[in-house]
Amino acid sequence: MIPAAFDYVRASSVNEALDLLAKHGDDAKILAGGHSLIPAMKLRLSQPKIVIDISKIGDLRSISQQNGKIAIGALTTHYEIESSDLLKRACPLLPEVAGKIGDVQVRNKGTVGGSCVHADPAGDWPAAMLALDAEFEIAGSSGSRTVAAKDFFVDILTSAVGPGEILKFIHVPATANTAAYVKFAQKASGFAIAGVAAVIDKTKKEVAVAVTGVAAKAYRASGTESSLRGVEPTADSIAAAAEKAADGIDPLSDIHASADFRAHLARVQAKRALWAAVSRG
Repeated sequence: MIPAAFDYVRASSVNEALDLLAKHGDDAKILAGGHSLIPAMKLRLSQPKIVIDISKIGDLRSISQQNGKIAIGALTTHYEIESSDLLKRACPLLPEVAGKIGDVQVRNKGTVGGSCVHADPAGDWPAAMLALDAEFEIAGSSGSRTVAAKDFFVDILTSAVGPGEILKFIHVPATANTAAYVKFAQKASGFAIAGVAAVIDKTKKEVAVAVTGVAAKAYRASGTESSLRGVEPTADSIAAAAEKAADGIDPLSDIHASADFRAHLARVQAKRALWAAVSRG
């Protein structure tokens, strides 16, 4: 398919991009890595009159650590996260997730910010960001605001980034906690039919378990987390807690998996992710 006609402009700074968004309103779309926008344009599901390319804004392509927090620029590619020595030491869950996204071409071009803003219910990043209690720094015409991960993923293909706004940075804690990410993937695309990120804090005896691919948006498996709060994570306690990984959730049903099968996979993958995290500890 061929996209509808559109104008193209490359922004050299966040402020310039925001000015362009303010000027063109709903007629404009932001282009980062392009893995979500370009296919949608080719299918004419999206027909912007102007595409604002932010891919060359260097300030948004970085990974840095300060005061126990890691700031990841929205334009940082999946591969840059996968290969980051800093993240391998300070937040190894993120390189693990990045290495399971798509293929080499996708990881070299796709961006963490673009993926999170797109909020695909089968995307890998939402589970990791929820499990880590990440914070999203969003820029708009009136300044910047910070949104917690639990409020960032709003619905299917809908994030908290509003009209006229741009995601700048994602902030995650530098943590020594053990973590793991496992998924049952759709073979052709690599998208998660059920993916689970687990983070275990042995000091506090708490766990964070986040699930993607199962519902219209990624979610924290609160039933599983509650079952393991204050409890030693053993094979038996993990198995019992994992059975609650789909409690209260309305699973998706499509050509790839029924709702019942997705709920089953959530439970299976939660058990695997938790046990993998425990084993690493």
